[in-house]
Amino acid sequence: MLARVALAELLGMTLWFTATAASPALVREFGLGSAGLAWLTMAVQAGFVTGTLVTALTNLADAINARRLFALGCLAGAAANAAIVVAPSASIIIPLRFLTGVALAWVYPPGMKIAAGWFLERRGTALGIIVGAVGLGSAFPHLVAWLGASLAWRALIMTSSALAVTGALIVAFAVTDGPHVSASAPFDRHALRVVLASRGTRLAMLGYFGHMWELYAMWTWIAAFATASLAERATPGVGSLVAFVAFTSGAAGCVFAGRWADDFGKARVAAAAMLASAVCALLTPVFYGTSLVPLLGLAVVWGFTIVADSAQFSALVTDHTARTHVGTALTLQTSAGFLLTMVSMRLVPPLSAAAGWQWAFVFLAPGPLLGVLAMRALNRNRIPL
Repeated sequence: MLARVALAELLGMTLWFTATAASPALVREFGLGSAGLAWLTMAVQAGFVTGTLVTALTNLADAINARRLFALGCLAGAAANAAIVVAPSASIIIPLRFLTGVALAWVYPPGMKIAAGWFLERRGTALGIIVGAVGLGSAFPHLVAWLGASLAWRALIMTSSALAVTGALIVAFAVTDGPHVSASAPFDRHALRVVLASRGTRLAMLGYFGHMWELYAMWTWIAAFATASLAERATPGVGSLVAFVAFTSGAAGCVFAGRWADDFGKARVAAAAMLASAVCALLTPVFYGTSLVPLLGLAVVWGFTIVADSAQFSALVTDHTARTHVGTALTLQTSAGFLLTMVSMRLVPPLSAAAGWQWAFVFLAPGPLLGVLAMRALNRNRIPL
C-alpha cells in the first residue's frame, strides 16, 4: 500500500516544477523577465498556500476522505497544467500555475495522511518514503530537461499532466484507508484551535518552518546557481543536471532519515539534518566558481540533508495530534510553511543581483538553525517523540 501511495505521490508532484524546468524555452517564447521567471514557481507556491489554507480553515482535510481529495487534486492539477500549452501569453500562464498549486494542496498533505493511516510504529520511515517520492516527482521535469535539451516544452508539460492523471487512477482504484488515522471525521469548527493547543504540534511546526525557509529557495535556484558558477564552461542543461542530483539525493535522504528517526528519535534526526544543511548553505561561496564535480558533490550532500528532515516534522505532527484532526494539522503546517517559502524564494534574485550568485544562498542558514532550537526544545521537555 505504501508503494502505491508513494508512486501516486511521485506522479502527481511532477506538476510542481514542470514550468521551472521549461523556463528557458518559456523565456524565449514569451519574453519573460526576471520577475516573470521567478513567478513561474512562486505562483505554484502561492496557489498551494491558498489551497492548503482554505482546506485547513474549512476542515476539509478531515471531513472528506483523503483518497478522494488526492484523486481530485491530481485531475484538477493535470488540467490546469495542460492548459499552459495553449496559453497565448505569460499573463495566462502565471494564473494557470497558481491553479496548479491550488490543486496540489489536495495531493501532498492527503498523501501523507493516507500513508500515516497505515503505519504507527514505523511512521517516520513511511512518511520519509512519501516525501522522498515528492522529491523524485519534483525532480522529474529537471531530468527530462537535461536529457532532452531540444525537447519541446509543450511535450514536457503534457507528459507531467499525463503522469498526474495516472497518479489519480492509482489512488482511486488501488489504495484503501489504513486503520491508524480516521478516514473522515465530522466537521469541527474548532479544529485549528484543537490542533494548536498541543505544544508538541507547535514545536514540530516551528521546526518545519525553519526547514522550509531553506528548502524551496535552494530547490528553485540551484540550477541557476550552478549555471552561473560554471559560466562559460556550462553546457546546455548542466544546471538541470545539478538540480536533478540535488532532488534525487534528497529522496534518498528522506528514506534513510526516516529509518534513523524510528530508531533514534524523530526530533534528533531532524535537528542533525538541519544543522548539516545550514553548514552547506554557509559553504556555498566556497564551491562557487569551481568545476562541475565539486558542484555535484555539494548537490549530493546539500540535497540529502536539506530535505531529510521534512518527513519527520509531518510524523511529529501526526504523533502529537488527535487522530480525528491529523488532516487539518498537516494541511495547516504545509500552508504556513509554503507561505514562508515565497519570501525566501523571492529574496534570492535581488540578492544574487546585488552581491552575486556566490553569496545568494548564505542567508538561508538561519532558518534551519532556528529549527534546530525547536527540536532541542522537544527533547528538553521530554515530549514523546
